[in-house]
Amino acid sequence: MELQVYIESGVIESYVLGIADPEEILEVDRMKEQYPEVQQAIDEFSIAIEEQAFKNAVEPPEEIKQQLLSSFQFHHPAKSNTETPLLVAYKSTVDNETPNISSIPSITNWKYLAAASIVLFVVSATANLLLYNRYTSTKSQYVALINERNSLQANNQVYQTKLRDYQSATEMMADPSVAMVQLKDPAHKKDNMATVFWDKKTKDVYLLTNKLPAPNTNQQYQLWALVDGKPVDAGMLDPLCTSLCKMKNIPLAQAFAITLEKVGGSPVPTMDQLFVMGNI
Repeated sequence: MELQVYIESGVIESYVLGIADPEEILEVDRMKEQYPEVQQAIDEFSIAIEEQAFKNAVEPPEEIKQQLLSSFQFHHPAKSNTETPLLVAYKSTVDNETPNISSIPSITNWKYLAAASIVLFVVSATANLLLYNRYTSTKSQYVALINERNSLQANNQVYQTKLRDYQSATEMMADPSVAMVQLKDPAHKKDNMATVFWDKKTKDVYLLTNKLPAPNTNQQYQLWALVDGKPVDAGMLDPLCTSLCKMKNIPLAQAFAITLEKVGGSPVPTMDQLFVMGNI
């Protein structure tokens, strides 16, 4: 992993905010000893949080400050012989008396209290943002894996279907009762090609489109059987069928041909749209 990529991965922010896991903490400790750039990134993020806290600090009203100081029971030592609370606590200790802890003043700067609350808010907001980014990234990776798995399953089903069709075609080619007819461009100008398997016993017809151009959305290929010189409809080629396609039964034929017709087919073939043809 490149050093800059590691620094920008978010682990530095998690480390400073105290939300990194033990493995990440050990890794950052090791990296900052080895690379000064990592320690610099830690220092810069820490300073940025502190600057952001004081930048957004809000000056409270004067009356709030006075109330806060009054609640702390803060007293300035008098110049007279009046004993201060600290001196009272000391004398009580000397006289084996339990000192009154509540009488000892708590000196707290209100500005640091306000800054501390803002720091906690900034840290909390930053931590929530980092956790949300991690959640979003993990969710995106999960969705991508699910989509990839579904795609692989779909491709696997397609390959299995094609494999079964080719196995069926191989078995039909080995069957002496099945005639295999190669259909090619009658003008011998294009390399269009298709294969018809015609079972003379069952009269079943199967079409394998080896190489035919994709038709327009309003067009569809139609298979024809030539019987005593007349074309007989042998079925429309389903656009969804990409391998061995079952067509209509044909009791008798001397040849087969394929034309491109409008969707749904035509009662007679359109001869200027004749793509391939082959004799039995």
